[in-house]
Amino acid sequence: MEYSIDKLAKLAGVSSRTLRYYDEISLLKPLRTNSSGYRIYGSNEVSRLQQILFFRELGVALDQVKAVLDSPDIDYTALLEQHLRQLLTKRAELDTLIGTVTKTIQNERGLIEMADKEKFEGFKKKLIEDNESSYGKEVREKYGDKAVEESNAKTMNLSREEYDAMQALGEEILSNLAAAVSESADPSGETGLKIAELHKKWLGYTWAAYNPEAHKGLVQMYIDDPRFTSFYDDKVPGCAQFLRDAVHAFCG
Repeated sequence: MEYSIDKLAKLAGVSSRTLRYYDEISLLKPLRTNSSGYRIYGSNEVSRLQQILFFRELGVALDQVKAVLDSPDIDYTALLEQHLRQLLTKRAELDTLIGTVTKTIQNERGLIEMADKEKFEGFKKKLIEDNESSYGKEVREKYGDKAVEESNAKTMNLSREEYDAMQALGEEILSNLAAAVSESADPSGETGLKIAELHKKWLGYTWAAYNPEAHKGLVQMYIDDPRFTSFYDDKVPGCAQFLRDAVHAFCG
């Protein structure tokens, strides 16, 4: 079956402008253009649009989507399985948060008495599930399932005070990194070593045991994996590299 641009836009729930833009950047070319100059799409284009929308739902940038879909070695079934796992993780996160909010409402109405631990348990579980979804495969390959499970268990056992302190310390590290890089500080100097020490303290909230070699390996991953790099370099480029160098100096 063939579709005009308007019919395909309506079928997929996107705008005609979006489809025209996808054509302009060669992400989704029409099957052909008819004698009146209108774009016509076939079944292959419909399938490709579905794939594009899957990736967009996961927040993947358009240039990355194009690179993946244009790859001759693409295994679409494997991509669908990965997408399904991520969707199931999202659903589990939502179910946990819904449960926490529901209990909070009941607690506020005096229907139940909600323990302090329960009030933020959903947030801790979401933190673990987000990490598993984004970095689980790489981290498990690097440190092993046992280390990851121990870390997850320690995270779930954090008290409210510990959880808040960990979050605050993470923000402090990011702020200090941005300032250090902006000021061209020396990663092996006093500022860099202080940041590395704060990072070690931050890891202590979730690591079962501290290991300098594991610490160095982790910050090296911040450089090797662009997802980690983009997190630390979000506001000031160079923060991931600074942290890596500072930790290596700190650990010797």
